[in-house]
Amino acid sequence: MLDIEVIEDPAAAEASLDPIRTRILHELAEAGSATQLAAKVGLPRQKVNYHLKALERHGLVELVEERRKGNVTERVLQATAASYLISPLALASVAPDPHRFSDRFSAFWLLALAGRMVQEVGKLIAGAAAARQKLATFAIDGEITFRTASDRAAFAEELGVAVTRLVDKYHDAGALPPNGPRTSASGTPAGGGRKHRLVVALHPVLKTPTKTPSAKEQDND
Repeated sequence: MLDIEVIEDPAAAEASLDPIRTRILHELAEAGSATQLAAKVGLPRQKVNYHLKALERHGLVELVEERRKGNVTERVLQATAASYLISPLALASVAPDPHRFSDRFSAFWLLALAGRMVQEVGKLIAGAAAARQKLATFAIDGEITFRTASDRAAFAEELGVAVTRLVDKYHDAGALPPNGPRTSASGTPAGGGRKHRLVVALHPVLKTPTKTPSAKEQDND
């Protein structure tokens, strides 16, 4: 089971967005049968079987084992991943294209970059899983509080300079061989290193909704 599976097929995305099927996928983080699921989601076994067949048809659940119980064969299934993410490819004709514009201070460009990251990393994960290889990735996640907007702007400027300096230091600008990239025994393209995508993002943290006190709580104050 994958930690996260990226859904690219529009039909699979549609199937996964059905509330009942979403609940079934959640419950199938641990393998179970239609009978077991029916008790958990409060639906007849026949209806659960209908949804299971749709999810299995789109590759979102898979058969783990078959158990023989009298004259009945019970199928035990499990979700293919612990969680799912829908790729922009599922809406390919209207998916955001980062190449259409490039503005470091645009929230829309940030979204376009994030969408491209979901799409590309999803494909990389699938390829690495098929090849039974590890995928080399790196990420930093944190929060920073700025006293003023000018501090934020200064930070962004210094961050850009620092990242550019690191890129200049480590970027391999060596020319590729005349007939295209050749691969060494270690799997690294000869005459040029493996190209990597670099995205640095900064955005405000979502505010936690404040609880509105009830009339009873106000009376007790």
